[in-house]
Amino acid sequence: GGSTGVLRDELGVLPPGDVRQCLVALSDSSRLMRSLMNYRFENGGLGGHSFGNILLCALEKVTGSFETAVEEVGKILSIKGKVLPVTTNKVRLHMLLENGKLLKGEREIHLSNEIHHGYKNIYLEPFPKADTHAIDEINNADLIIFGPGGLYTSLIPNLLVEGISKALRDSQAKKIFVVNLMNKKGQTPNFNVSNYLNEIKKYTGKDIFDYIIVNKSTPPKELVEVYANEGTLVENDLHDVRVILADLLSSNLKEIPKGDTLMKRNLIRHDSEKLAAELMSIVSRL
Repeated sequence: GGSTGVLRDELGVLPPGDVRQCLVALSDSSRLMRSLMNYRFENGGLGGHSFGNILLCALEKVTGSFETAVEEVGKILSIKGKVLPVTTNKVRLHMLLENGKLLKGEREIHLSNEIHHGYKNIYLEPFPKADTHAIDEINNADLIIFGPGGLYTSLIPNLLVEGISKALRDSQAKKIFVVNLMNKKGQTPNFNVSNYLNEIKKYTGKDIFDYIIVNKSTPPKELVEVYANEGTLVENDLHDVRVILADLLSSNLKEIPKGDTLMKRNLIRHDSEKLAAELMSIVSRL
């Protein structure tokens, strides 16, 4: 993407963007510190870069380790939990389409409107091995939550790292799949829950999930219309005892902010407290 792509190309570091967002999400520090980590410079030589991305890159250079950099920023932000990279190998995501076109990098895949015509392969280059700490956490977990996120840019890439799919298959943990709210036009058009599960199963080797959480509520009509050119709502087509249908939409979706510059995808989103309540309900049964 933007800042992350530039920093990894110019500095040779691992991509910090998603890790930064995870760290901020788990932070127990002040609102000011969280805002600082997400602050994005608007102009000058640093234009487009977020402070948190630069801090992670600088710490990686100083310590010589991306893992150590993440750990140190975690201390600064007083995070609850751990943030671990799935791999510390420097890799690129590629997708080969049925028409022979090769999409290079997350950005090209994310922006493509041709994926629904079929793809031959999706892979990481060079082929990476999983970070041993990530494997250990999967092996020792009581509960594993997978998703939501971009199917081809956020979810499946984790499964392409050597060792991750096997660890997930072998893990004794209960596994939950949180299904996306919306489909993406050109990539997952009219996908139902079963379509997402079948795509993921290609890379896990088998259906690994014990629970499947699916939103059952419908956003206001005006929001659905805004998304008309972007994608459709994901609907449940499974008659499966594992499926948990719940109202998971954020309650702040009554009106479309006039002049809002946020991407449309930010308008229809999960309510973190509603989703957490469903997850904790599952935890209470374990």
